[in-house]
Amino acid sequence: VQLQASGGGSVQAGGSLSLSCAASGRGSSSSHMGWFRQAPGKEREFVASITWSDGSTFYADAVKGRFIIRRNNRLDTAYLQMIFLKPEDTGVYYCSAGGGWPYPSNYWGQGTQVTVSS
Repeated sequence: VQLQASGGGSVQAGGSLSLSCAASGRGSSSSHMGWFRQAPGKEREFVASITWSDGSTFYADAVKGRFIIRRNNRLDTAYLQMIFLKPEDTGVYYCSAGGGWPYPSNYWGQGTQVTVSS
């Protein structure tokens, strides 16, 4: 499975950004996809995940109500819509796939930077 992330950028607090992650070669090896993030000097942490089959979602408490994860099965692409962004959302965001639900961690895409200024 290869994952190609795009999106991200810089925004002021309260703003919004969207990320996308296109999967190729997924087949049946990946039942769900998701996003993790890593802030400078901190460990990588889970953000959100979604199943390909029925679109079930799971979110970290820190992003509930502000982030929405969606998927397009036809395009094999997952999306992360982020609103009401906070400076603490700053970090490198990684898309991931496969492994145990709800924390996909078998396959990783390249990171994309999200910077939220106060």
